[in-house]
Amino acid sequence: MNNLSLIKKFPKDFIFGTATSSYQIEGNSFGESGKSHWDQFAKIDGMVFNSQDGRIACNHIKYWEEDLQLVSDAGFGAYRFSFSWPRLMPDGNQSLNQKGISFYDKLIDKMLELDLKPFGTFYHWDLPIYLADLGGWAKRDTAKYFADYSEVIIKNYGDRLYSVATINEPWCVAWLSHYLGVHAPGLKDIESTAKAMHYIMLAHGYGMEVIRSYSFKNAGIVLNKAAVESYSDKPEDIEAANLYEEIHNSWFSDAVFKSKYPENLLNILGDYMPVKYEEDLKIIGTPIDWLGINYYTRNLIKFDKQEKICQLTDIEGPLNKTDMNWEIYPEGLKKVIETEVNRYNLKLPIHITENGMANKDLNVDGNVDDQKRIDYYFLHLQEIQTLLDRGYNIKSYFAWSLLDNYEWSFGYNKRFGLVYVDFETQKRIKKKSWYEFSSNLK
Repeated sequence: MNNLSLIKKFPKDFIFGTATSSYQIEGNSFGESGKSHWDQFAKIDGMVFNSQDGRIACNHIKYWEEDLQLVSDAGFGAYRFSFSWPRLMPDGNQSLNQKGISFYDKLIDKMLELDLKPFGTFYHWDLPIYLADLGGWAKRDTAKYFADYSEVIIKNYGDRLYSVATINEPWCVAWLSHYLGVHAPGLKDIESTAKAMHYIMLAHGYGMEVIRSYSFKNAGIVLNKAAVESYSDKPEDIEAANLYEEIHNSWFSDAVFKSKYPENLLNILGDYMPVKYEEDLKIIGTPIDWLGINYYTRNLIKFDKQEKICQLTDIEGPLNKTDMNWEIYPEGLKKVIETEVNRYNLKLPIHITENGMANKDLNVDGNVDDQKRIDYYFLHLQEIQTLLDRGYNIKSYFAWSLLDNYEWSFGYNKRFGLVYVDFETQKRIKKKSWYEFSSNLK
C-alpha cells in the first residue's frame, strides 16, 4: 500500500497545492453572477449527465472560508482557482458585478491571511452567454473582449496574486468543444474548430499583453498534455499518432514558443483559418514566465479511414482505469515533460497545475477510503521526483481537485476531490487522501 511520504524528500521550495475552477464549485445562481454557455449546453438533451448544471455546484460562494481552511489545514502552500468571467462581467464585455469583484477580493485576502500562494486562472471554460450567442470562440471579438476581462482581473487583483494563467486547457476549449462536441458549445464543425483553435490562442496573447502592461512578472498558460502513443507499429498508425500529437499537444506549444502552427494539422485546418491569422502569431508568442501542465492519461491512436477529416481514432488501452475510464499511466507525465523541454529547449519553470483521478468514492459513516487515489498520486509524484533528480525545472504540483464538484458533461457523477461533498447537504468530508497529504505536508 502506497503512501505519500516521498513528499518529504522534495526540495524545500517546491510548492504543493490543490486546485478548483469557478463554474465547477461556486454556484452561479448566487452573488448576481451572469450565466455561462454551460448553462445553455446542459439543457441540450443527452449532453450532460441528468442535464445537471452549475447553478448550485458546491455553493463555494457560501462556504468559501471553510473551503480555504481545508486547503490550509491540509498543509498545502498554494491554491489554484479561477475567476468567473460571467461573475465579474455578466454581459461579457461591459458592466462589472460589484458583488463578484468583492467576492474575489475576500477570497484572495483570506488566502494571503492563511499563507496560501494564490494561483489565479483567468479562463476555465465559463464563457458568458452574451458572448456565446455572438459566436463565442469562433469569433475574433471574443479574444478582444478577453483582453478587457483580463484587465479587470489584473487591475483589481494583480498586486495580491502570486501567479496568473491566461487560459486553462485550450485544447478543451477548442477541439473537444467544437470538433468532438463533448463540451460547450457542443459543435462538430471543422470551420468553427479552426477558428476556435486560433482565437483561444489569440486571447492568450492579448491577455499576456495586458498582463505585461501592468508589469506583472509571473504569468503563464495551462496546457493539458496527453501522452500520445501509436496503437501499433504500422506506418498508418504512427502517422495518425503524429497528427494527434499536433492536435492535442504541439498546436498550442508551437504557437506559444515558436509563433507558428504545426504543418500537418495546419494543412487540414488551413482552408478554415481566419484571414491573415499569421499576423497574430507574434502576439500569441508573447513570452511567458512559466508553463502549466495538466496531465491525466495517455491516448492510444489508430488510423481510421472512416473518420473523414483526420482519419484517426482513440483506442481504449489495456491499463487500469480511473472512474473516467482513463488509463492510469504515470510514466506519461514524465514523457510529456521530457518532450516539452526537449522540443522547445525550455528553461522556464514548469508547474504541474492539475493531476488527479476520479474514483467511485463511498461515504461510509463519515469515512471515505480512497486509497486508489493515494496510489495514483504516489505514482505520479514518483515520476516528478525522477525528473527533479535529473535537474528538470519543475516548481509545483497541484492535486486536482480540492472538492468533489461539477465534472462538466459528467455532472455530479464523477468524484475527483480530496474532500467528499454531499451535494444535497453541502457537507464536506475529508477523504483518506486529504489526511495523507496532511500528514506528509506538515
